[in-house]
Amino acid sequence: MFAKTITAALASTALLATVASAQTPAPSTAPSADKTSTSTTISTSQLQGDWRASKVVGLSVYNDNNEKVGSINDLLMDKSGNIKAVVLGVGGFLGMGEHLVAVPFEKVKFSTEPVAYTGTASTGTPGAGGSSTTRPPASPPTTTGSASTSSAPASKSNPWYPDHAVFNANKDELKSMPEFKYSE
Repeated sequence: MFAKTITAALASTALLATVASAQTPAPSTAPSADKTSTSTTISTSQLQGDWRASKVVGLSVYNDNNEKVGSINDLLMDKSGNIKAVVLGVGGFLGMGEHLVAVPFEKVKFSTEPVAYTGTASTGTPGAGGSSTTRPPASPPTTTGSASTSSAPASKSNPWYPDHAVFNANKDELKSMPEFKYSE
């Protein structure tokens, strides 16, 4: 056991020394190297209104009747970086028995406003496996059918991701669609 610890310590020391030596600045032959690196960066102000893909995965998906139909499991893009499809997870409990469906990205709409309160009593705790499909009243109340296209909504404290997605289908229609499988 002691020999494994010593071997691991020596290997990590060698890796750190390699990284440290790789960071020593080499003499620059091109005086424009610094100008090139700064021109390829993007400032936060240039990205204002864009959404983080990591926050879109996991969003709840509702239909036009404010019924929760699933959640976004993945975004599929082509080689040039354009998002082509959204993989929705429908049904199941804690990931077990979930039916995956790929739908065209253009058919999914995103909303920055919270789901409107429908006035029906909820029987479970949202996010805890309950059967609730509504959230507490939002101010001002809006429906999921009116997806906002503004870049920075006034009622949302974090403009880097939408509140939810909207896909016009019910759970039964989504479950009857062909199941999406990742091919090896």
